[in-house]
Parts: sequence; C-alpha cells; structure tokens
Amino acid sequence: MQNIKGGGVVSVIKGVFFSLIIVLVGVLIFAGVIKLTSLSSSAIKPVNQFIKVLAIFFGCFISVRGSLGFLKGGFVGVLGTALIYLTFSLIGGEISFGMPFIIDLVFGLIVGIISGIITVNVKKD
Repeated sequence: MQNIKGGGVVSVIKGVFFSLIIVLVGVLIFAGVIKLTSLSSSAIKPVNQFIKVLAIFFGCFISVRGSLGFLKGGFVGVLGTALIYLTFSLIGGEISFGMPFIIDLVFGLIVGIISGIITVNVKKD
C-alpha cells in the first residue's frame, strides 16, 4: 500500500485534474457544435457521457503508472466524476445529490477501474 500513499496520491490528483480539463474543453467544443448545428436535444446526454468517459480514460492514461491501476483508476473515476458534477452544478446554479449523482459516481468508478487496468497494462515508452 506504500504505492497508493506516496506517488499514488499524486497520480490520482493529476488524473482528476486532467479529467476535469478534458471535460471542460470537450463540453466547450460540443457547445460550439450545438450552436452551429441543429442537433437534437436528445443527443446531449449521451454525448456528455461519452466526453466524461474519454476524460476519465485520458486522465488515467496520462497519470496512472505502476501497480494498483484498478485502485488508482477507481479513485480518478470517482473523484473526477464528483468534481465534474460539482463544477457543472455550480455553473448551472443548482446542486442536487440525488440518485443521478450516485449513478454518475458508480459509472465513474467503473470507467475509472477499467481505464486504470488498461493503463497499467499498456506498455509506455
């Protein structure tokens, strides 16, 4: 457990930070696409979920190294999802910690665990 206490905490924080940045950029780009096209409002939720999945994956890919990838990735997924949710709730002016938030956290956990496992098993140069 030394790994998660030392460098693991730093890698999780980096992963969460990168995930947040990637989501913000992705959502801004998507907002521009919506503004320029007549995209159906039913496409917004799935595209936002896809952006979140990519953000968590790349947050893990950029930061998670060594062993315990599933654990570090899980933390990146949960903490990243919580921070993303809180950020957009504050921007929207409405914070709600109901069932959708819990479902988002579980989804972030699963994506983070899978991303962490993939990341530590991909050979990095």
